[in-house]
Parts: sequence; C-alpha cells; structure tokens
Amino acid sequence: MKKIMMKGTEAIGEAAIMAGCRNFFGYPITPQNELTEYMARRLPEVGGCFLQAESEVAAVNMIYGAASVGKRAMTSTSSPGFSLMQEGISYIACAQLPAVFVNIVRGGPGLGDIQPSQGDYFQATKGGGHGDYRLIVLAPSTVQEAVTLTELAFELADKYRNPALVLADGLLGQMMEPVEIEEKQVSYDNSSWALTGAKDRPPRKVTSFNIDPYELEKMNLQLQEKYRKMEQEEPRWEEFQTEDAEILLAAYGTVGRICKSVVKMAREAGLKVGLFRPITLYPYPYKPLEELAKRVSLILTVEMSSGQMLEDVKLAALRLTRIEFYGRMAGVVPTPGEILDHLMQLVGRR
Repeated sequence: MKKIMMKGTEAIGEAAIMAGCRNFFGYPITPQNELTEYMARRLPEVGGCFLQAESEVAAVNMIYGAASVGKRAMTSTSSPGFSLMQEGISYIACAQLPAVFVNIVRGGPGLGDIQPSQGDYFQATKGGGHGDYRLIVLAPSTVQEAVTLTELAFELADKYRNPALVLADGLLGQMMEPVEIEEKQVSYDNSSWALTGAKDRPPRKVTSFNIDPYELEKMNLQLQEKYRKMEQEEPRWEEFQTEDAEILLAAYGTVGRICKSVVKMAREAGLKVGLFRPITLYPYPYKPLEELAKRVSLILTVEMSSGQMLEDVKLAALRLTRIEFYGRMAGVVPTPGEILDHLMQLVGRR
C-alpha cells in the first residue's frame, strides 16, 4: 500500500472512517478544526452522518445517543472544548457505551492559546468528570501512530464498552507526514445491549442514573472490575535504547519523539541514556517502568506541562531510583538541546 502525505488531524479522521466510524458530531475549536472539516467532507461520501453541534455539550450528548443504538461514533475537540464534554463523558462511561474522543491539546489553563501542550494529562487519565470512572487513553507520537491508535481506540471501546480517548497535541495535529491507512475488517457484537427496538425481544434500558445507592454501587463494582481487566491486559509502551541504559528519560506523545533525539545526543556525549514512552496513559504501564527503574540511577520525566505524568512515574519508581523533572508550559515546545543541557546539569556534566 502506498504512503500518502496527510496532516495529523485529517489522518485521524480517515483512520476513524476506515475503522467503521460513520457518525461524527463536533464543534469547531483550534487546533483541531481540520479534523472536523475533513469529516464534514468525507462522511457523506461513505454514507455516514456529520453534524456540527451547537456546542461541545450538545456534541457529547449526540455521541451518547448514537452509541446507545450501537453505532460507532466519534467527536474531536481541543482542551477547553474537552472540558465542556466531561459531564457527558461521565454519563457514557456509566452507561457502559463505546465511543471515541480526540483531544488535540492546546496551552492553558483557561482559554489559553492554540499552541501544543500536554496540560490535559490529569483530566484525561484521572477522570475529568464526576464519579469513579476511567477512560482508555492512547497517546501517539507520530502521525502514523495516530492512525494506528485511532483504529485501536474503536476496538478497545467496543471490547470494554467504554469511552476511549486519543490524546495528541497541536503539534502532532498540524504536522504532515507520510502515512499508510487501510480499511479494517469491522466486527463487533452489540446485539445484547444496543437499543434497536423491542419488537422481537424484551425491552432494554441504557442509563447512567440509579436512585438506589446499593444498585448504583453494584454498577460501580462492575466498572472497577472492568478497569482491573484493562490494567492487566492493555498497557502499551515503547522502550528505546534501554538495554544498557543507566539513565532513563520518561516522556509521551510529541515529547517522547523529541526525547529520542536527546537519547542519541546524550549517547554521543558518552551517557548511556534510554527512553521509556508510555503509549497507553490509562492503563499506565507501571510494571515495565518499575523494572527499568531498578536498573537505572536516574529517571528524568519530560513533559509539556508542570509535571502531570510525573506523578505516575513516581508511583512506579519513587523508592527505586532518583526521579527528576523538566517541563515547559503554555504551548512552549522543549528542544532536544535544552533537555540535554538539563540532563547534563543533573549528572554534573555542566
């Protein structure tokens, strides 16, 4: 199959269509507008439904409705818009419905700016809305990986009947790279729960409301069991030159990509540095990071935030090795040179 040049946002849209998505509801916000525009053009060509909602709140509830009847549905937004969707996402998680969300993260807090950021990590991984729920969270570092993880998001959403999130940033959303996208064999069974009319079967109910606290607790226990299964079966990560590493960089998404250059530069300077890049931010790959932490003298966590993934790195490795942090905020992208300089200072080489 030939590779074609595509912008990150548009590649995510095409990947969703190839994965069987035929329903997109969204509201414009930079820097993900190209994804919405792409779906507006492409979905009618494949017999799908595109609808620009009047707000992000409306969009997430349209997703709720489409998912209830067993349709593969998706929306995309950027940070402030994703914040507005949190109540609806909590409803969808409680109703145990599959749906896919894309957040092309921008600088914040507040309205912020339209530059790339990773400041939405807590919101994505710790449950940004109310209640005890989790999202499946996937973090690509290249446009090709954004394609692969979008396809995976639909698969995992259906497998666990749970909302899944592709968490990227403005840099990845706007860059163009060659990608391969092919149509997938879409197969999922929603016959036991989708609301398709009760002519030939007993009635069903999809809801996120239960007035009886004991019944609601039973539902919560079912959710927690599902999350434990995710944590056992779904962690994904990449290791780069960790075989002999004495120092480890921990980074995800775009910064994980930048840190590969830092690893190469550091090794040229005589430091045995490797990279641990989580691909699933939930479920987080704690165990492989813990094993690496036992072999290294230092972990430097690098983020485009004030240090949000840092907390998960500490959960995995705090008592095993020294942990340090380097971050830029508000849409400032760290360069390989400045990360290397900080690392050199930490090891006493500057």
